[in-house]
Amino acid sequence: MNILQIVPELNAGGVEGTVVEIAEALAQNGHVAHVASAGGRLESALAKLGAVHHTLPLASKNPLSIRPNTKALIGIIRKFDIDIVHARSRAPAWAAKAAADGTKTPFITTYHGIYNAKSGLKRRYNRIMAKGDLVIANSEFTKAHIIREHGLPADRIIVIPRGVDPQVFNPALFSADDMAVQRQNWGVPNTRPLLLHPGRLTRWKGQLVSLGALDMLHKAGIDAHLVILGDAQGRDKYVEELKSKTKAADLTNRVTFAPHTSNMPIAYAASDIVLVPSTEPEAFGRTAIEAGAMEKPVIASDHGGTKETIIHGETGALFPPGNAGALAQSIQKMLSLEPAKRAQITSQARAHIREKYSTASLQKATLAVYRRIIAQK
Repeated sequence: MNILQIVPELNAGGVEGTVVEIAEALAQNGHVAHVASAGGRLESALAKLGAVHHTLPLASKNPLSIRPNTKALIGIIRKFDIDIVHARSRAPAWAAKAAADGTKTPFITTYHGIYNAKSGLKRRYNRIMAKGDLVIANSEFTKAHIIREHGLPADRIIVIPRGVDPQVFNPALFSADDMAVQRQNWGVPNTRPLLLHPGRLTRWKGQLVSLGALDMLHKAGIDAHLVILGDAQGRDKYVEELKSKTKAADLTNRVTFAPHTSNMPIAYAASDIVLVPSTEPEAFGRTAIEAGAMEKPVIASDHGGTKETIIHGETGALFPPGNAGALAQSIQKMLSLEPAKRAQITSQARAHIREKYSTASLQKATLAVYRRIIAQK
């Protein structure tokens, strides 16, 4: 099989990570993986797998870019005898769909996010992700959204959850010294519970909710430390707001702002609790399964895909979205658990992730979709 995956760019993120994972599965099974994007830090990972990367300005949302991108993609499809075009994002999906139609190549999409649609124009823009011959949804929540938003028949949608590699996200790989060094790098005393909030710095990821919860914990005499881990990606005003709130609450010595790291396993290993307080529903939420695989309790907003990946009270905890007080209570309750009970929750979390959300399962299911589509040509 010659499969062409299409994304805007290849910087760190859940979508881009999945692109690399599928490229790996294709290579391991004797197929050829092609990826078209504007490039980024994950290009080297693709190169190591023997995948072919085609650099195109696919991150552009300018409608005038659709025609030249379509022409370039048609050239790639014909030159490399592409069997399937697989679009994973809206902006490049328009050119991908046109190129697939122009070459009579099967076209599939993966619906990775719950896209806002506050106008008819935006809804039409989003609809391209429901135009695949088959649409992959990353959760049951996302599938229900596609049916509700676009009226797509259920039999044209298949749910394939994202996955993690339990051999990479494995707590046994890290020693107490490894974790102590990471905490020291963040400036967190070993005596303080470490609350880790990973994710890009954007308002809906809920960093303000985490800060609000930390403020309440501090006032209640609980000396926890919050690490906000992620890149601003140009949202400098939001970062200034976060730092201003931190200073106003007298939490400067209890909050660390750290840039994105490619070594997330050690970040999870060094933490005590992982927070996913998104104020808008996560279509899936990769952080929850990564942390669970690392045997870390996750406290997440009770909506979206995290309702599927976290079993409340068994593998983590859920709280009402946007409610800093409820988050603080959940953190306090988790910290107060007896060691045996907490160990039970974290071991159940890893077992749950290994059973339902492994990278191998994602890869196997996706390649099965490719074979099914090709068989129907």
